[in-house]
Amino acid sequence: METTYSVRFWKIKVYKGSKVTTYYVRWLVNGREWKEPFRTQAHAESFRAQLMTAARQGEAFYVATGRPISWKREETALSWYTFTLSYVDAKWPYASPNHRRGIAEALTDAAEALITKQDGGPDRDSRRAALRWAYSNRVRDKQDEPPAELVTAIKWLEANTVPITALEEPEGKGAGLARGVLDRISRTKGGETAAAATATRKRATLNNAMEYAVEIGALSSNPLKTVKWTKPRILTSIDPRTVINIEQARRFLAAVENLSLRGERMKAFFGCMYFAALRPEEAVDLRETHLTNLPEEGWGEMQLTNAEPRAGSRWTNSGQVRERRGLKHRAAGETRPVPIHPELCALLREHIKKFGTGPDGRIFIGPRGGLMTDRAYLKVFHEARAKAFTKAEAASPLMEVPYALRHAAVSTWLNAGVPAPQVAEWAGHSVDVLLRVYAKCIHGQQGEAMRRISEATRGS
Repeated sequence: METTYSVRFWKIKVYKGSKVTTYYVRWLVNGREWKEPFRTQAHAESFRAQLMTAARQGEAFYVATGRPISWKREETALSWYTFTLSYVDAKWPYASPNHRRGIAEALTDAAEALITKQDGGPDRDSRRAALRWAYSNRVRDKQDEPPAELVTAIKWLEANTVPITALEEPEGKGAGLARGVLDRISRTKGGETAAAATATRKRATLNNAMEYAVEIGALSSNPLKTVKWTKPRILTSIDPRTVINIEQARRFLAAVENLSLRGERMKAFFGCMYFAALRPEEAVDLRETHLTNLPEEGWGEMQLTNAEPRAGSRWTNSGQVRERRGLKHRAAGETRPVPIHPELCALLREHIKKFGTGPDGRIFIGPRGGLMTDRAYLKVFHEARAKAFTKAEAASPLMEVPYALRHAAVSTWLNAGVPAPQVAEWAGHSVDVLLRVYAKCIHGQQGEAMRRISEATRGS
């Protein structure tokens, strides 16, 4: 385990809660902050004095635990809970809000397989709520101590998760724990088989966590690599049954408009997804300045610069449910040109004329000037879908979610014969991903392909 002599100490921090006062001992080891809570000032001062004595005597400190090397082995061994807090702290500054949430989900599931005693203690929901609180770096740092209803669960988890070194114990014990972790992430909270993409994503997160454990010296090797795990087969291509045609799209947009005033505000919003293949988070961020050409007739163009994906307030730096970021699969500051279909040009002109724009020129806003929320547009989407489609269409997988509008746009471009590199640029994909994802949605080209093959193989 890596050690260092770079140690600094801060004054004891006093936090006066509504019911109890907490004394935090705080110190830096190799530039990383550590803190330990105590209920009495005397205990806090005693603990701080022990740390300072070790440092004055020239003793090295463990980078992974923040403790002097002379302290007992069981005190220096990281528990799974403590290790995961360290991992979250290391990943937080560089991860997107949705990635942070995904990390928390994977670590929470894994913790359920690494608890030392299953009986007693807080109930399962309380444990999971405590972990969600702990894995939000922003919330944890802001509040200093957990909410009163989670204190018991946090303390129980601190004492009842296995040492991370247990994952590499001999005689198959460590491998058994690792297999238990992989089995847990392969199931939902209710015990059913998890979606293949979900299990694969969580496995990738845990693999990265184990590599981090090796990096800081908490483990000698990655224990997940010793376990044979069959990677779930993931459906990567779009189901053609979900893709609507232009006639169905026009029916849907008309139904959106006729629902209510709120529906009128969302007609162009959904139109951007169908005619310009915008992701929902890109449509939410669309500004008037992005519309570089919006003519009265013919095609226009927009230049996308950002997106605002929804992750939840717990996982963003700002504490808002959405956080503005660069475009998906694009380097910071990179933009993406997208053509504006003549029908979409008309929709956007009409929308801006009737509703104006919000702060910073935002095109799609709520009635009171706030952000377009998921709850609002999902409600309108499902109501309009039910009104626009026949019973058979509504009962089918056809456009079950708003994202299917984007799929329909990309499929339309490909079926119209637009070269794949051009479609990939407009849609914000790589060509490889584009062709793999939309391979089953390219229709009507088999006859032409067979004609060309016949000509190429015809005898002289």
